[in-house]
Amino acid sequence: MDIISMGQKAAAAKYMLQKTASEQKNKALLEAAEALCSSEEEILTANRADIAQGEANGMHMGMLDRLRLNHERIEAMADGLRQIALLEDPVNKVLETFERPNGLYIEKRRVPMGVIGIIYESRPNVTADAFGLCFKAGNAVILKGGSDAIHSNQAITSVLRKVVGKCGITEDCVQLITDTDRSVTNAFMKMNEYVDVLIPRGGAGLIRAVVENSTVPVIETGTGNCHIYVDKDADITMAIPIICNAKTQRIGVCNACESLVVHEDMRQGLLPALAMKLSEYNVEIRGDEQTREILTDVIPATPEDYGTEYLDYILSIKTVKSVEDAIDHINQYNTKHSDCIITDNMENAEKFLNEIDAACVYVNASTRFTDGFEFGFGAEIGISTQKLHARGPMGLNELTSYKYTIKGYGQIRP
Repeated sequence: MDIISMGQKAAAAKYMLQKTASEQKNKALLEAAEALCSSEEEILTANRADIAQGEANGMHMGMLDRLRLNHERIEAMADGLRQIALLEDPVNKVLETFERPNGLYIEKRRVPMGVIGIIYESRPNVTADAFGLCFKAGNAVILKGGSDAIHSNQAITSVLRKVVGKCGITEDCVQLITDTDRSVTNAFMKMNEYVDVLIPRGGAGLIRAVVENSTVPVIETGTGNCHIYVDKDADITMAIPIICNAKTQRIGVCNACESLVVHEDMRQGLLPALAMKLSEYNVEIRGDEQTREILTDVIPATPEDYGTEYLDYILSIKTVKSVEDAIDHINQYNTKHSDCIITDNMENAEKFLNEIDAACVYVNASTRFTDGFEFGFGAEIGISTQKLHARGPMGLNELTSYKYTIKGYGQIRP
């Protein structure tokens, strides 16, 4: 099917979805969750084909981790759909009401965006997450996954389309572009007539390409060069588990810690114990001169290291003299995603919260919590690092716009 035909079908489907009752949408979501679980073997068979191709092509292990599905990850996809079904439907929710002196009664209501296009790489779970969130928020969705996950995405989309059709809703509310030619992606980015907004999910190159080439409005989901700052008043017994979790719990994700900032007074107490713990995961440390005074065998860090999203078992370390220096360093090198301070000094914590320019700023907690599921949004469409329309984990509310409804009794403008 050509993408113009897909756009036409999605544009028709959005009007049907806008009229679909919450109960019917929730029933379809719950049945889709069950269908994903019951179709596990077919999905895993498709995923194994993608993994094999990725390994043959020398895909980086962080990208392979993003690509790989297993029983737990399919269950997580299903749980995401179940949680979305339990959430309040945002469509037609009244946000604000007011009456003008001339008697006009005005309501501000949430409405679906319409047709949302998602361009993404590697992660097949995005297929289910994007469907669930767009569907519950009353939007049709056109998916364009990467060629590296084509078999997995086709298997998951096939399950979803069958379920919504069985529930009396048009299958065209979720469509997958299967042509992997780059020209098709470029054409998709210019389908203003049919697509209301594009959301890219993936590496810096993909996101930059969509932002620079799309004529459809874009919500930018950013890469994750996330930082943790260990303040002079930090509890080291708290700091080490947080850092290890943020760095090693899953390396191929945007909310993993890539860079550690350490107050100079904490070097001796923190760095040897941390290095020993990180060595259990074979984490490579790249440190500045002050770090290497304590950890003499680590690799010298470069300015490029401080701005790199490794998606690997690599951690850069920068030493600073104050919380002000830490904030300046992080704001220079971060990607506006997620940053954390570990401290018992609440004055420094508040300063960090107020002055760090990021979508999510933490005190004494792992950056791995920047996630729609962890925030209680069900799933997420992505982590927005921009400031217009949405920022941070994008759940149902972020996939709606609003309109004003005005009721009168014959008023005319003088």
